[in-house]
Amino acid sequence: MDFSGEGGAEGGADMDFGEGGGEGEGGADMDFGEGGGEGEGGADMDFAEGGGEGEGGGDAVGGDLIGDLAGGGETVDDTATDRPTRTREAREEIFAVQQIYALRINRVEISPSFAATLNDPFVSHPAIAIGLNYWWTNVLAIGANFLWYEGLENESDLNFFVRRSTRLAVPVSAYQFGAHLAFTYVPLYGKFAMFNEFIFQWDAYIVGGVGIMRTRPVPVVDPEIRNFDYDIRVAFNLGVGIRVFVSRWLAVFAEFRDYMYLEQLEALQVALGEDRSNPQTWTQGDPAFTNNVTVHLGLTFFFPFEFEYQLPR
Repeated sequence: MDFSGEGGAEGGADMDFGEGGGEGEGGADMDFGEGGGEGEGGADMDFAEGGGEGEGGGDAVGGDLIGDLAGGGETVDDTATDRPTRTREAREEIFAVQQIYALRINRVEISPSFAATLNDPFVSHPAIAIGLNYWWTNVLAIGANFLWYEGLENESDLNFFVRRSTRLAVPVSAYQFGAHLAFTYVPLYGKFAMFNEFIFQWDAYIVGGVGIMRTRPVPVVDPEIRNFDYDIRVAFNLGVGIRVFVSRWLAVFAEFRDYMYLEQLEALQVALGEDRSNPQTWTQGDPAFTNNVTVHLGLTFFFPFEFEYQLPR
């Protein structure tokens, strides 16, 4: 079919709606463009102005007419996609065994901290403390700590109101200081990520040892007559703690430690007569086993700041 003024068609069902006609041979050639075109073969279709020229399968081989119309007849070259160009090779040093972030062996640790008692509702025993450890292996250390209580303690109002309302007294004690030797063992260490950005190294440790505490009973039963001086008690300590490294020489730590000792408590009975002024009647006959459960929060400084690995990679 030819609706133009010129052009001819041979063969089956050639169609040309353009001006200037076209020339085609074969099956179902269609041309809607101006200027006609020339096609030969099966299913050539040309809707562009100025026509086109195809032969055989031509522009719409296999009947993919919609795809050609949508793509404007242009072929996308997948191989031409831009890809990032590697400018340098990534090199990472890989160790057979990952090295520990902060070595402790042959280093000295100084740990100032603040301590508070957790298990005494009648008297609070806050203290300032400092610890000193020497690590002779990477997981074992020997050291000492010192706690100062006097001037920081405070008796709660609970004991006072109980005494006034019920005429019952709970014997309490005051601490002056504590000094303790201890061994530290680190069975666990590792690292964790925070906010998907920061990685912190940590270790958990067990501590235990023996020392002294200087304590005295607080006169609450007969405070007008009785007065007590500080005395030395042998104390054992056992605790656990966790340390998080901020750098290779600085860490923060939290520690729970139980200081256990035999306390001489005030007697609950008041002797009559002259015995009321006898100091031997002011205390109980048998000492009481006392637990001073304390939490320490503080910093740890490792000296020297720098260290060198001696182990092979």
